[in-house]
Amino acid sequence: MLCLFNFLATPLSPHSTYKIYITLPVFFVLESNCVWLLLHLYTYYYYPNKTTKMCSLKTKRKAHYPPYVIWVSALLLFIPIVVTSLGRPANPSLLSLISSYRILSRTKLINSAASLSGKQHNKWFQENEPDQQLSSSPATKPSAVHGYYYSNGTLDQVSHVTAAIVAHPPSPLMENKEHADRSDGKEKLLRGNGTRVVASDAVNNDKRERRVEAILAKARSAIREASSARNGSSSNMISSHQDPDYVPQGPIYHNANAFHRSYLEMEKVFKMYVYSEGEPPIFHNGPCRSIYSTEGRFIHQMEKGNLFRTNDPDEALVYFLPFSVVVMVQYLHIPGAHDMHPIGRTVADYINLISSSHPFWNRSLGADHLMLSCHDWGPYSTTYVPNLFNNSIRVLCNANTSEGFNPRKDVSLPEINLKTGEIAGLIGGPSPSRRFVLAFFAGGLHGHIRQVLLDQWKDRDPDILVYDKLPSSSGKSYESMLRNSRFCLCPSGYEVASPRIVEAIYAECVPVLISDGYVAPFSDVLNWKAFSVAVDIKEIGNLKKILMGISGSQYVRMQRRVKQVQRHFVINGPPKRFDLFHMIVHSIWLRRLNLRVHARR
Repeated sequence: MLCLFNFLATPLSPHSTYKIYITLPVFFVLESNCVWLLLHLYTYYYYPNKTTKMCSLKTKRKAHYPPYVIWVSALLLFIPIVVTSLGRPANPSLLSLISSYRILSRTKLINSAASLSGKQHNKWFQENEPDQQLSSSPATKPSAVHGYYYSNGTLDQVSHVTAAIVAHPPSPLMENKEHADRSDGKEKLLRGNGTRVVASDAVNNDKRERRVEAILAKARSAIREASSARNGSSSNMISSHQDPDYVPQGPIYHNANAFHRSYLEMEKVFKMYVYSEGEPPIFHNGPCRSIYSTEGRFIHQMEKGNLFRTNDPDEALVYFLPFSVVVMVQYLHIPGAHDMHPIGRTVADYINLISSSHPFWNRSLGADHLMLSCHDWGPYSTTYVPNLFNNSIRVLCNANTSEGFNPRKDVSLPEINLKTGEIAGLIGGPSPSRRFVLAFFAGGLHGHIRQVLLDQWKDRDPDILVYDKLPSSSGKSYESMLRNSRFCLCPSGYEVASPRIVEAIYAECVPVLISDGYVAPFSDVLNWKAFSVAVDIKEIGNLKKILMGISGSQYVRMQRRVKQVQRHFVINGPPKRFDLFHMIVHSIWLRRLNLRVHARR
């Protein structure tokens, strides 16, 4: 047993096989010697008058006077300890691995083994990201892994800031094996002594990363060149990219040239991979005829296939997690229970599944992955996976900065209520001269902002028509009231998002945004100040004064811009260029363009 212990304690090294062949015969001989020694000691002490034959000698001795051969045999037992302990102390042994496995979890074991080879990498990490370590808690601010936005987050600023380099440690969700070996060959292998052995496909991973970064760098350069030609300039940038669907010049964009160039680059190179794991209805499915129709329409369009979907994960720039929070609520939530845990656990289980089946999540800690949800609980469902909350691209209708929405990496999704699933009859409205209502709102008493609005303006002024429920005596429908109004009030409800913003744009009514912490859709491209009015909650009492302060000519320009921007919020089947689907994809493209993933070596 002592010899077996020493064998297990033998440090593993690149020459371990040679040492095993040498030491095994020694162990066999010494084990026999050990048994022989114990038997003779037992005989001498308990049968002192017996005659014993040792080697070729015959002798009689008392038990308390063991022969010198026994003393020599006892000394020989220490030889395995000396022989098998040779080697570098830093090398782990089989015994140390076994004991570590008993003490640590599988995740801690592989991370401990990986740390042996990560000391030099940690030095690189600290030099390149001294203050950007990823947080493991949703309560902390997301790490600054995205680089081209300034505080107001406009597209043309891609030309001024270099994208951040992200170095990722191993994912805690990784399904570990003793040496981090994967059947798909995408992972690096670690020897027992901590030396790094690169799998054959690891070279391909390096080539892929360089290829992807070259593609993105070229796109960034093209956008940088286009952004130098400001709106209304005499640059030949437009003529060099002839496009029948080209976006018009004007103030509705922060930089129309940069947006158009970015859009063209997206059409050329942007690809998304959709994970196949999961079964309908919770996965690969979503609602298309409700207030959450934006979520279902996008999921169905990705499932159907389009210009941006690829079946080759190595070709993809982002990876789509095709679950629907709306359907999860429908199937997993018990009404009135106020228990969101089944939904959060389902999201966490799905991330665990794809991270153990594919290498893509682990190599970036989810930074190049996206989820999409229009449900109010969408942001909350991501808190069950800290890397999903902190790193991934979250496309959300509930784009509330006070609840962790980060416009540097997250996307604000328009909320559209399609009761019939179609937009027919919702688009268009009369000219400004035929709109006789200054401002209009009708909606339930949801949230404190609407409470303030109703308290201040319900039945108070004939120019500001505010209802909690549209009276039947008016003889007018909700849609007709939108078309007859110059300004359409869009206060937040229980959450910051409201379908009334898109309803106003469809009716060519200037939207009035009344919210706190809401990030308007596509605000990195669209200049919302040019075609909408933002009113602070504290200024609701001055609403009429603010709206009356907008001159007639200024209103005409704003209403014309609403008609221009309308194309970006229209749902088409199949999608058309620059429509809602393509604008969502473009927003995702901008976030990926802004990210440089450096997978852990």
